[in-house]
This record gives sequence, structure tokens and C-alpha cells, in this order.
Amino acid sequence: MSTEVERAWAYLSRVAEPPCPELATLVARDGPVVAAEKIRRGDLKDEALKRKTEARREQDCAQGDLDVLARMGGRLVTAFDDEWPLVNFLKFTNAEVSQRPQGHPPLVLWAVGPARMGEVASRAAAIVGTRAATAYGEHVAADLAAGLAMRDVAVVSGGAFGIDGAAHRAALAGEGVTVAVVAGGIDVPYPAGHAGLLRRIADDGLVLSEYPPGSRPTRTRFLTRNRLVAALSGATVVVEAGARSGAANTAGWAGALGTNVCAVPGPVTSAASVGCHRLLRDGALVVTRAEEVVELVGRMGELAPADERPASPLDALTDTERRVYDALPKRGARSADEVAVAAGIPAYQVLGPLAMLEMAGLVGHDGGRWRLARKR
Repeated sequence: MSTEVERAWAYLSRVAEPPCPELATLVARDGPVVAAEKIRRGDLKDEALKRKTEARREQDCAQGDLDVLARMGGRLVTAFDDEWPLVNFLKFTNAEVSQRPQGHPPLVLWAVGPARMGEVASRAAAIVGTRAATAYGEHVAADLAAGLAMRDVAVVSGGAFGIDGAAHRAALAGEGVTVAVVAGGIDVPYPAGHAGLLRRIADDGLVLSEYPPGSRPTRTRFLTRNRLVAALSGATVVVEAGARSGAANTAGWAGALGTNVCAVPGPVTSAASVGCHRLLRDGALVVTRAEEVVELVGRMGELAPADERPASPLDALTDTERRVYDALPKRGARSADEVAVAAGIPAYQVLGPLAMLEMAGLVGHDGGRWRLARKR
């Protein structure tokens, strides 16, 4: 990317609040350099675009923004770059999605970190949830993220306190790839308490934003950012969410984009799980372990193993053997005839099952009377 083109992209990233479909249309038609020049001059026929760029068109901070990016070792990524997750962002062409005010792909992404966006998005899951997480929620989020990291699934989240932070930390601890999609500039750590965590993510994973350096997060930007968390992931897992939650908003985007929406059930008495239970009632998939998420985002045939069940010596018994076994008292002993009466089986059909039970070590006999074997 030449210096002139890069400066044009940087200027366009700031001149209108993203996403701006009118700006994307102009860039697609005229290219970034010509589009940027037209906006600077105010030479626009599209009244909607003129209105959206009027306040910022004379504020050209492109070079300063690129200098910040260079100092951080980052890069500017557009649809013309190889690492652009084209398949993921094509989901925004869905008619239901594009009708939403924010239902459009990003024009430019500011990125810091060694992970490549396209590679990450091909095998990724979002783990999101409330900032006011409980110990249960943070434990589950960390367990899921660590399991995904072990199975080479990237963990995408928003870098916030609570569930987001637990997921990012567990993925890093497991030497996996994690992506933080932030709602402000990549040089503005938010929350400030996660400045160190975001640096670690930038060192080993990826920090992404569609907002230029210096941009401050706002409530609207958080909600806008959520669509990218969902779009970059094959499944969105909500671990804990209140009745009103940004995590539920992310799940809504995932559903609209056609990706898997999952939720972790919690205690019915917990206010932190109200949003999850609402999602489950609305059709979200129940998730309790990392293997179930891998089944949704992994390769064809990469299925979760069946749940393990406790084994019992009684599991292999036939129906008749089980009835005979149940006919024996917990204490004391019975003759074969008494067992037959208790089991409701003819006497001549009892000795065979009793012999099989004795071979299995489940019963014993003494003097013609049968008893349950003592548990060792």
C-alpha cells in the first residue's frame, strides 16, 4: 500500500462515524484517494454522505494516526488486503442484517498483533458476557477458553472486565490465539485496568478496532463493535448476561448474521444468568464444555465426544438378571423359590440368572440360600 493510499484510508476512517454505507459506496466506485479528495472539497452529490462527513472533513489527522500506528507496530487493513476476512464480512449482505442501522461491514480496521485476521476468523469462537461476572461465570469462561486454545480455536471477545477478561487470560495462558475487538482507538486501553492485558493480546494475538487512534469508547460504539465480534466468529457463546446486556446484543448480531448462538445455563436464582436463560428459551444452543463449541466451528466431522457416564456392574445385566438381582434383600438371604416369587419369574428360570450373577461377583450362596455380595 503506497503512502498516498494509506493516508487516504486513514482519513476516510475518521471522516465519518462507522459504519457508513454511503462512504463505502463512494470508495468502491472512485477508489480511496479520489473519494478522500472529493470529501475534503465537499464535492459530493450524495446528500446523506455530505451530511455525515461535514463535521470532520476539514480535520485531516491521517498522518498523525499513521504515526501512532507505526509506533505500536500495527497495520491498516482494508478489503484489498490478503488478510481481510472476506467470507465473514459477506454475511453483512444478508437483507435482514443490512436493514439494521449498523448492519454493514467495516471500511477500515486498525490492527496490532502477529495474528492474521483471515486465518483467525476461519476457526474462531466468541466468548462474551457481563462485566459483573460471578465466580461461576469467570470459571466457566476460563475453562471454555482454555479448552478452545488447546484445540487451536481462536477466542474472540471485547477486552472488558468480567467474562471477556477471563476468556482472554485463559486463552493466553493456554498459549492460544485471542482477539480483542475494542470500541475505541487501539492506543486507548479501555478499561484502563486492562491495559496490561491488552498489551499481552497485542504481543501474541490481535487487537482490532474500526476507530482511528485517540478515539474514545462510547455506548454507541460498544454496540457497533459487537457486530464485528459476532462476524469474526463461527459461534458466539454467552456465558453470563443480565436482563439488559451487551453480550445479548452480540448474540443478536450472531443470530442475524447466521452464525451459531450459544449460551451457558446458570443458577435460576442468579441475576447474572437471566439473559442466558432468555437466549436458551429463544432457541440458543446449550454449551457446557469446549468440545461442544469446537463441533460448531471446527472442521467437518470434528464432533464432540459423548458425555461420559458413571459405569456400574449392573449396566451389562439382562432384564431377567436385573429382576432376579432386585429380588434379593439388602440384608439376609432367600432360597431360589423365594427369589422366584419376589421376582415374579418361574422357579425353573431363576437358577440360570443367579449363576450368572454369582460369576459376576454380584451375589453369593450358602446352604441353598442366596444373598447379595458384600461391597468391597
